[in-house]
Amino acid sequence: MMMAKIVISSIAQLGIAPHEVLERSNERICQNNDADMFVTVWFGILTLSTGHVIASNAGHEYPALQNQEGTYELFHDRHGFVLGGMNGVRYKDYEFDLAPGQTLFLYTDGVPEATTAWNEQFGTERMLQALNRKQNADPQELVHYMLRTVDDFDGDVPQFDDITMLGLHFMGSEE
Repeated sequence: MMMAKIVISSIAQLGIAPHEVLERSNERICQNNDADMFVTVWFGILTLSTGHVIASNAGHEYPALQNQEGTYELFHDRHGFVLGGMNGVRYKDYEFDLAPGQTLFLYTDGVPEATTAWNEQFGTERMLQALNRKQNADPQELVHYMLRTVDDFDGDVPQFDDITMLGLHFMGSEE
């Protein structure tokens, strides 16, 4: 994971499109992947002055995005193959716009796959319900709330996968 973060970060600094960042990162990770490890990645570039996002997805979970009414819904983006899984994979960019006041929520599969002692998963629907109880929360509050909600759900069951979340609230630009 640390190697993937370093590779992606260094390639992203070239200022190229998200799909190119993922393609070059995938090639580099595949070259040194004796352990056959892979990583999922959602990579986006937000233009702060307009709210325009260009993104590419390498096997990562669907983002949750607030609609105009403030309700969180899954954004069914184009998925590519995971990084490190196979040489020569091509990725595609997609674009969308964030409106002022809209929040984007990104998360790893450890959130929906958090499991109770009775083998019940937290799931995407439960995640969306929890997000929608906090529609007006700032990103930090939202992430902390979601982590508490997942922890309360799975109780004392040891976590088997990482749980990483990012909340991004687009304020808009002042003209």
